Amino acid sequence: MMHVSHQFFRFCIVGTIGFVVDAGGLYLIMAATGAGPFLARFFSFVLAATATWILNRSYTFRASRREPILLEWMRYLSYASVGGAINYGVYVLCLLGFDFARTHPVIGVAAGSIAGLAFNFLATRHLVFRVNGRRER
Repeated sequence: MMHVSHQFFRFCIVGTIGFVVDAGGLYLIMAATGAGPFLARFFSFVLAATATWILNRSYTFRASRREPILLEWMRYLSYASVGGAINYGVYVLCLLGFDFARTHPVIGVAAGSIAGLAFNFLATRHLVFRVNGRRER
C-alpha cells in the first residue's frame, strides 16, 4: 500500500495533467464554438475530470478496489463536481474581480484548481478509490 504522501504527489501530477486538459479544452471550446469562458469552462471541466479519473485509476490509486467502471466514473464525477464547484467559484471570482484574469482565463483555471485540490484529494482517496471497502492508509 502506498504512503499518503506518495499518493498526494501522484495526485498532484495527475492534477497538473488535468489542468492542461482543462485549460487547453477551455481555449479550444471557446475558439471552436464561440462559447464564452463561463460556459466553455463547464465542458472543459468534464473533459479534465474524465482524464484525471482515468489517470488516478491507473496511476495514483491502482491498488484500490474496483467497482463497475461506469459506476466508478459516475462516483468520481459526483465528488469531483463538489471540488469542481469550489474550483469554478474561484474561477468566476477571478474573472469578475481581475482584468488580467478576464483577459487570460488560464489564471482563473489555475487559481480554481489549487482551491479544489485538497477536497478533491480527500474525496478521491477516501470515497472513490478504497482498498477492500476501506480507505487507503
